[in-house]
Amino acid sequence: MTTTFSKGLASVLALCAATSAGAETFRWAGTTDPQTMDPHAVSSAPVLGFLNNVYEGLVRRGKDMAIEPALATSWEPIGAGEGWRFTLRQGVTFHDGAAFTAEDVLFSYERASSEASDVRSWFAPVSEVRVVDDFTVEIMTTAPNPIFPDSIANWMIMDKGWAEANNTAQPDKENGNYATLNANGTGAFVLSDRQPGLSTSLTPFAGWWDEAEHNITQATFTPIDNPATAVAALLSGDVDMINPVPIQDAARVDEREGTKVIRGIEARVIMLGFGHDHEALKYTSQAGNPNPFQDVRVREAVAKAINVDAIRQTIMRGSAEAASQLVSPAMRGFSEANAERPAYDPDGARALLADAGFADGFSFGLKCPNNRYLNDEAVCQAVTGMLAQVGITAELDAMPVQNYWPELRADNFDMYLLGWSPGTFDHEHPVRFLVTTPNPEKKLGSWNFGGFSDARVDELLPMIQSEIDDGKRQMMIDEITSIYQDNHAYVPMYVQPLVWGTRDNIELTQRPDNFFILRWVSVN
Repeated sequence: MTTTFSKGLASVLALCAATSAGAETFRWAGTTDPQTMDPHAVSSAPVLGFLNNVYEGLVRRGKDMAIEPALATSWEPIGAGEGWRFTLRQGVTFHDGAAFTAEDVLFSYERASSEASDVRSWFAPVSEVRVVDDFTVEIMTTAPNPIFPDSIANWMIMDKGWAEANNTAQPDKENGNYATLNANGTGAFVLSDRQPGLSTSLTPFAGWWDEAEHNITQATFTPIDNPATAVAALLSGDVDMINPVPIQDAARVDEREGTKVIRGIEARVIMLGFGHDHEALKYTSQAGNPNPFQDVRVREAVAKAINVDAIRQTIMRGSAEAASQLVSPAMRGFSEANAERPAYDPDGARALLADAGFADGFSFGLKCPNNRYLNDEAVCQAVTGMLAQVGITAELDAMPVQNYWPELRADNFDMYLLGWSPGTFDHEHPVRFLVTTPNPEKKLGSWNFGGFSDARVDELLPMIQSEIDDGKRQMMIDEITSIYQDNHAYVPMYVQPLVWGTRDNIELTQRPDNFFILRWVSVN
């Protein structure tokens, strides 16, 4: 951390402390600043989780992750699966006082499903959105889609008039626009101040349609990328909550008078990804050589070389669970038939490398964030050491997440670290985003950075999306899981733990999607 940033952070924390005389002021910190206030520009948990406090969708998830009404009061299938009819909530206003109507839903669909949107994959099954009247919309799908309401819990509705008046009818995640720094939702909190990289403040929306469960009068988020600084801020009382607590500091925070640790297991699976469609390596002295990761034997060797139990015990202090697939056992569609993960087998890894023609190993570039996932850089350093033991030399390049996503989208990697939390809590979600062949026209595979492709997976996905028989659906999910496991499309390692730290006087709800919802916070 630079001296300039330290001074800036100290000033923000001092201001928070100075304004905390009222018991209902709440201050929290995290490692990652949401990079935009635009709900359709960036599909990442730090953005979507934060903006769930400001914007709302037709549906939302409750404390138990169940879908419940939000801007829609009810929904029902149309005909024999042609789509879904949503009845909208009347009397709702945006933060600027504008009335919420079906036109805002149609506008938000057109905006969120556009080429410029990072969440357009959510609408791959949608063929059309119809406005029936001011408070009824019909969302037509290309095939029966029984999980569609679950899939749009994070689709947030914007005010058409506000967006058009402020020249932000389309998202712009690269250059930004008015919606990057400003917001106008219908949610429980109003964006009152936004200073990217320093602090973001929210105040309760007096005109919110729902009943408030919180007692907050002001909430301020401060990004703190240095874990030691975050812990010090919590212990000194400068902030009321931090997420995450570094694993190595959890016991100290829990034992300290005045603070406590809240633990859980997140829905997020941490994995390694490969440049499947890269013909050549891009990094190290071997840049330009044929890409070894196009050989399934090399990818399997990587899976066998990673000692996941060692990562769980040493870096995660026993808090994480090993992962065999792209979802945890708690998710719908987890494949019990494919629950076993590759055993740690460095000798087997060396044999596979020799069989693939790499008995002497090779070198490559490993990209990794250093402030996105819990202990992410430390995990990548451990992976680097484990691969070296079987003769593969990884050149690690760790960077802040705001630089990381552009690198992955520009194909600037040989291998990379990725975490995925299924927004629908269903196995279909990572299959759609991570495993299907990238197809911008069909809005599929938008996070499949490495370009993995399998025709059978592409054939099965729409069948899974439309199948209403759970047994038949699971058989198809099992088949897809076998395909991506046999191909070692990714190397799932572990399910990330949740480790939050709070002051003793804070009551909150920790959900497994790691979204922090302010409307459930009480300062006692």
